[in-house]
Amino acid sequence: MRRVLLTAALLALSAGCNKSSEEKPGPTLDGQLEPVANPHQPGDFDPLPDPEEQGGSVGRAPRRLTVSQLDAAILEAVGRRWVNGGDGIDARASSLGRADFALVSSENTEPNLVFAKFLEDGARFVCIAQAADEVKQADASKRTLSRTLPGTWDDLRKLSDAQVREFLVYNSLRFWGAPLEGEELTKWAGFFTQAAARAETAKRRADALAVTCIAMLTDARFITY
Repeated sequence: MRRVLLTAALLALSAGCNKSSEEKPGPTLDGQLEPVANPHQPGDFDPLPDPEEQGGSVGRAPRRLTVSQLDAAILEAVGRRWVNGGDGIDARASSLGRADFALVSSENTEPNLVFAKFLEDGARFVCIAQAADEVKQADASKRTLSRTLPGTWDDLRKLSDAQVREFLVYNSLRFWGAPLEGEELTKWAGFFTQAAARAETAKRRADALAVTCIAMLTDARFITY
C-alpha cells in the first residue's frame, strides 16, 4: 500500500513539473532573450494626418512672425528698415501685436486684418523707397532687389524671359527662402511683365520693381514660418 501511494505521488509530481515547464515561456538556449510583446497595439495612438489633406505638410500650424522678427526680416529681404517717422514699425508695434508688459503681457502672433493693413503700408514704404534708390544705382552688386538686372536699367520690357525668371527666383529666395518654380513661376513672370509695361508707360521705371517687392513682402510665406 505504501508503495502504491509513493508511486502515485511521484506521478502527480511529474505531471505538475511537465505542466509548469510547458506553461512557462522563456529561453531554452544560453544567450536567448526573453520574448517581449509589442506595446503598440492598434488603437493605442492616432495616425499621422494625410499630407495631401494638410497642404502637403504634417506638423504644427504655421506661426506668424513677431514684430522683432518682422523688423529683421524686412531689413534682410529689402535692404532697409520700415522707419517712417510716426508711421514706422516702432510706432505701429503694439498694433502689430508686440506686448507692452503693462496691459499686455504676451505677444499676439495671430494673423488679423489690422496686422495685414499695417504690413501693406510698411511694404509700400520700404519697397517704393528701395526701388527708387536702386534704379539710380549702376553697380548691380550694390543693389539688393535688382542685383540680377543689367548694370544700367533700361526698358524692363526688353528683358528676356530667362532674365525675368532669374530675377523672380532670386527675390523669392530672399523673401521666402524657397525659389519660385513651375506654373507659379510662370504666373509671376506674367505679373512682372505687365508691371514693367505699365511702369514704362507711366515713365516710372522703378514701379515694376516696387510692386514685385510689395507682392512678395505681403505674401503669407514671408510672414509665417
